[in-house]
Amino acid sequence: MVSMKEIAQRCHVSVASVSKALNGYPDIGEDTKKYILKTAAEMGYLPNSSARALKTKRSYNLGVLFVDEAMSGLTHDYFNHVLESFKSTAEKNGYDITFTSGSVSGQKMSYYEHCRYRGVDGVVIACVNFYTEEVQELVRSDIPVVTIDHVFDGRIAVVSNNSHGMEQLVSYVYRKGHRRIAYIHGDDSSVTRSRLSSFYRTLERLRLEIPDEYILQVPYRDADRAAQATGILLNLPKPPTCILYPDDYAALGGINEIRERGLRIPDDISIAGYDGITVARILEPKLTTLCQDTEAIGRIAAEKLIGLIENPKTTLIDKFTVEGTLFQGASVKELQQ
Repeated sequence: MVSMKEIAQRCHVSVASVSKALNGYPDIGEDTKKYILKTAAEMGYLPNSSARALKTKRSYNLGVLFVDEAMSGLTHDYFNHVLESFKSTAEKNGYDITFTSGSVSGQKMSYYEHCRYRGVDGVVIACVNFYTEEVQELVRSDIPVVTIDHVFDGRIAVVSNNSHGMEQLVSYVYRKGHRRIAYIHGDDSSVTRSRLSSFYRTLERLRLEIPDEYILQVPYRDADRAAQATGILLNLPKPPTCILYPDDYAALGGINEIRERGLRIPDDISIAGYDGITVARILEPKLTTLCQDTEAIGRIAAEKLIGLIENPKTTLIDKFTVEGTLFQGASVKELQQ
């Protein structure tokens, strides 16, 4: 392992100057600093994380609380992109990430206890039941916390603009001439409530009424249940002309059900998803969907959490909203009125 003394000898400077350059102190010339950093990199110098932790009182480790009820883990086609962006931003700022769970070596721990056990400097909470006592305990603790797609008083939250996203989607379908619009929404959550209320508000603005049987609920990312719900809608005496799904993965279940009935998309029935996962753009026809900005969500969550750790007195405690974009695709047919 390369030492600071060896770097100092190579650069013909003092060990103190090397230490200042490597630790970002201002009281060293910019040219000297650049030369030392360049030489250190060429020599393969890596800082000692234990020594840095002792000096700064930080672990430079960020916790990630990610509990997916569908048990898809990092194969989750939406959150894996969010977490990849979070991880990339954390690493650029000198932080590692550790996934927080409810046990260590078979020993049951609360999320808070696990965060303390791992010594994380802060934690991001995503895709979890925010109403459980374990999550509430972590949010109320002294550990810096940033939440994704859920807002707690006194905590930083990074959220997609689900209300505006749903408004864009419904308005687009309406402009295509559809008046019989069904919505299969996800299980109860702050995201679902935001999208559902926006769905009804947009219909009211458009002076469009739809029957109650056009609104169904299934778990997020459950293709089988989405297929069943699609079948219920298609069996109605007056079925919808367009079906909106809670996410793109659920829409795949709807597509399977529609095709098994010998129907064509969008000639016989139009559909639209939500999220903008990669597969939505390679389907045939391409899926109309609301693309969430996963890169921005993950990046902002990491930036705000690191800011909260490093500058707790000046970091703004607020909700940061990220806009999505409508991908029109080819799964919504234009109807003649």
